[in-house]
Amino acid sequence: MPTKGLTERLADGESLVVAEGYLYEFERRGYLKAGAFVPEVVLEHPEQLRLLSEEFVHAGSDTVVAYTYYGHREKLRAIGREDDLEKLQRTALQIAREVADKTGTLMAGDICNTTVYDKDDPETHRDVTAMFKEQVEWAMEYNVDYIIGETFNDFGEALLALEAIKTYGKGVPAVITFAPSSAYSTFDGYLYGDACRKLEEAGAAVVGVNCNRGPKSMLPIVRDIIKSCKGPVACLPNPYRTTDEHPTMHSLKDADTGKMAFPDDLPAWLCSRTQIRAFANEAKEMGVRYIGLCCGNASYYTRIVAEVYGRTPPASKYSSDMSQHFVYGDEKFAKKYFSAGLKAKLATNE
Repeated sequence: MPTKGLTERLADGESLVVAEGYLYEFERRGYLKAGAFVPEVVLEHPEQLRLLSEEFVHAGSDTVVAYTYYGHREKLRAIGREDDLEKLQRTALQIAREVADKTGTLMAGDICNTTVYDKDDPETHRDVTAMFKEQVEWAMEYNVDYIIGETFNDFGEALLALEAIKTYGKGVPAVITFAPSSAYSTFDGYLYGDACRKLEEAGAAVVGVNCNRGPKSMLPIVRDIIKSCKGPVACLPNPYRTTDEHPTMHSLKDADTGKMAFPDDLPAWLCSRTQIRAFANEAKEMGVRYIGLCCGNASYYTRIVAEVYGRTPPASKYSSDMSQHFVYGDEKFAKKYFSAGLKAKLATNE
């Protein structure tokens, strides 16, 4: 077990690198269906979850996040597998616990947007609270170091998540983040800075944003949140090249068809490694101390973020070193026969 928990690390001025993005990575690997996005991989291929969890730690993640995102009652009901809810939750939590113990990292439970919340319907508030309650109680059986409540569109649902963690979480810290669709406010009309400050005042250890937006269109929101809050702020964008014109991954268009790129054609919009490094540097300069990437993340992106934040994870052994390339390398490694002429041909169509 780690000697220092989430709040102790942050109180000491440290940062946390947190790899999320299990959902899209498993979809890319052929273990999860886009659309419902239910983590059936936990039930059907738990060995793959263990491998990816270890891979993210190898790349520099300080936390193993239990992959229970969209593994809640409503999502499983939608695909006819509600009876598998507890098994899915416990399997994901057990794997995360074992990987965290093996690697000496923190372990986080995870609850998220339920897809049933309606700010004007109190009955949905009761349903949401019941869903959060059972998930938090299961998480506590696996000695989580903290619980993430993420990807909330509404302040109201985020507050219900925080209240559930405080009520049933036996004092574990809560990290609560919004999925910013609008540039300024939550779906129920709270400015992000105000919403995060209210959550902070209500007891959240970390507040911020995750998902929906790429680095370029998320960082301005994070800057406003930092101005509004006193404590640590979280920033976990998607690694997509969103812009002012197309600020969310859902607004990106396929270059050939003009149709919405989400979800199948999003890979064409992935950030370069240089862009992720620039994002991590800017976030660090802004004072972001809970940092990571969400849907679309891959281990090589996490390695870059970890390196910017001062880590040298095992994966850094294999970080790029083009000095050894036979065409583009330095004098010791480049072959004159190839570097003299092949370099020019590779750069043209001749």
